[in-house]
Amino acid sequence: MQDTGRFDTLGRLEDLPQDYRDELSANNLVPLWPSLRAVLPPHVPTRRTQPTHWPYAKLRELLLKAGELTPIEKAERRVLVLANPGHGLEKMQASAAMYLGMQLLLPGELAPAHRHTPNAIRMVVEGEGAWTLVNGEKCPMSRGDLILTPTGLWHEHGHDGTEPVIWLDVLDLPLVYYVEASYHEEVPSQTVVPGQGAKAYARGGVVPTPVFGRSDKAYPMLRYPWADAKAALLSLGEDQPELEAVQVTYVNPETGKDAENILGFYALMLRPGQTQRLPARSPAQVLHPIEGSADVQVEGSAFTLAEADTCAVPGYTAATLTNRSATEPAFIFVADESPLHRKLGVYENRG
Repeated sequence: MQDTGRFDTLGRLEDLPQDYRDELSANNLVPLWPSLRAVLPPHVPTRRTQPTHWPYAKLRELLLKAGELTPIEKAERRVLVLANPGHGLEKMQASAAMYLGMQLLLPGELAPAHRHTPNAIRMVVEGEGAWTLVNGEKCPMSRGDLILTPTGLWHEHGHDGTEPVIWLDVLDLPLVYYVEASYHEEVPSQTVVPGQGAKAYARGGVVPTPVFGRSDKAYPMLRYPWADAKAALLSLGEDQPELEAVQVTYVNPETGKDAENILGFYALMLRPGQTQRLPARSPAQVLHPIEGSADVQVEGSAFTLAEADTCAVPGYTAATLTNRSATEPAFIFVADESPLHRKLGVYENRG
């Protein structure tokens, strides 16, 4: 039997005669073996996502300047994109499947109604008085609130307050764009309908069942108030003081599955002075302190995340977080690509 060895050294494109290469190109053909190790590397995938830190103080300054330079009528959505340099700034993506944008709405402004194929969420960073209208449900926007605008649902943003409101957008736009399915549609402003999912599903373990019927909505809850998520974290930490990781997942209250179907969303509490290691998992993730601050170490990079800063952590990479306060807990919002990886059957937790 022939000893195949490990095939450590594969043939290069340059090893092939030029006339043969020209004939391949003329017939829209490409030899696999010169690129095989690039697309199927050993043990760890090729990753373009780099550890990246976006300080909120500078981002806020530039975003408010954008508010002076560009009226909402010229922007539709006034957003600065948090672009990961590993993917190239022109790609406007934070990871392979995640897009991040910091969006500004000034008092009296209305970002018009539209819908699109990418799934989106809004994590409110600062300000009061704004709202998002999603398929007629009016969702107030307060700091730390998570608001869903899933694929295909009409949504618009308005502001009845007196100060700027800023939020972080997280979309699966890179993935939807890659599969050539990204587009949007516009509609006149929606009519508000009564009822709020945040009130109907205000307590864990119970769901509305009028006349013994369950909701058949794909997304029965669109707003996840930060006050409720924070209370859950504090209660969990108090009830189980031995827990190393105090963490909750934003889920569909009717099914218990992830709140959206491509990206996952979580809230993590670091006790005063606590250091927490997030294991090396296959999905890339984004970290964003809602309250407090944390030191982050990932691969050869180290960041200090102040409140409302954002950072990206590549997949297959562990991250270590340390609460900078010795007296107060820190609360971190986490977004990742776990639901997508599970659907693809490639999800890994390497511990």
